[in-house]
Amino acid sequence: MQTLPGFRDFLPADCAQRNYIFARWREVARRYGFLEWEGPLLEPTDLYKKKSGPEIVEQLFNFTDKGDREVALRPELTPTLARVVAAQERQFKKPLKWFSIGQFFRYEKQQRGRLREHFQLNCDIIGESDLAADIELVALSIDVLRQFGFTAQDFVVRISDREFWTDFLRRENVQPDSWSEVLQVIDRSARESREKTAEKLGPLADPVFATLKSGGKSAKLERLVDGLRARGLADFVAIDVSIVRGLAYYTGVVFEVFDRAEKFRAIAGGGRYDNLIAQLSDDAVSLPALGFAMGDVVLSELINEIPTARAAMQKAITDDRKLDIYIVIAKEERRADALRQIQQLRDRGYRVDYPLTPTKVGRQFQAAEEVGARVAILFGDEWPQMKVKNMTTGEQELVPGEKLGDRLAELL
Repeated sequence: MQTLPGFRDFLPADCAQRNYIFARWREVARRYGFLEWEGPLLEPTDLYKKKSGPEIVEQLFNFTDKGDREVALRPELTPTLARVVAAQERQFKKPLKWFSIGQFFRYEKQQRGRLREHFQLNCDIIGESDLAADIELVALSIDVLRQFGFTAQDFVVRISDREFWTDFLRRENVQPDSWSEVLQVIDRSARESREKTAEKLGPLADPVFATLKSGGKSAKLERLVDGLRARGLADFVAIDVSIVRGLAYYTGVVFEVFDRAEKFRAIAGGGRYDNLIAQLSDDAVSLPALGFAMGDVVLSELINEIPTARAAMQKAITDDRKLDIYIVIAKEERRADALRQIQQLRDRGYRVDYPLTPTKVGRQFQAAEEVGARVAILFGDEWPQMKVKNMTTGEQELVPGEKLGDRLAELL
């Protein structure tokens, strides 16, 4: 039996890397004052249809459940967030600053950097329309990546503004009901040939290409960069109006994060979606909102690509795996005493391991070294004293049982 296409097993080494990523996501989000929340893995399929249209069903793991309900495994978190905020927003002071780390599912062709399941950091600010919120969110995305050891030479945040393009479309007398289609073409222009893009744009091709070539001018985006410059983060960003974000619900500033070497897909992306909560609310609750998501798949590839980031991860994982204490049972008649001591030590918060079955003493000390134990305690002929070995220095000493706790506190 094999795993399904696009799904993964997480063996201990893989799980350690995943937990390393989660810990840093969580640490930085909390540093910015974000509170953690979570929603269900399963939602009504109509929630995603309402947000993205009926064509989204082709990208969902959806089915009819035993209650004859049409449901789907979540492909993203924003619709769930909008649903929850619309129903519960009166309970909370604005702005809300929420984050979540969860698993998501998309039924699509697997390829490098994109699987059918992945884990994702979502950070959202609800209830603030000022540009200060956009600056805060972009700064958070930068600091999340800096936490992994990446520098401005490793990644860049490309920022744009949907309003820049909607103003452009108004000047070109494009009807609003065509905006979404045109914006999606512009969004894909960097990944398609110029000829194909021109064919899709028709009469708009020349003014669009001219705008993209000039780089565009946006006072709002300049203010955003100035806000990041005040924090010392301007080197991490670049204005790039070719970034549009194909999803129709974005309304203002949008951004995507890429590695400088351009070897991978976008590491993260997001922006403003001021109308989405009202769109998904039966009570027409309207709140400005913005957020971004960062997946674990591309991020893991980038960590392993950059030597300094990979070394930092490996060191952190190695340190996290280390035990505080390994119990060496030299005399089997002392096993009951050792087990009582093990329980006491674990109750005090120490990470402790021992041989489950009779094992040669030399092999036990070897096991202590393999798991990175800082201290080994030997239960042998010296009982009720125990031999304590500092595994770093190799120094050994006899410690009476009643003084063991104090001595371990000094050593550890």
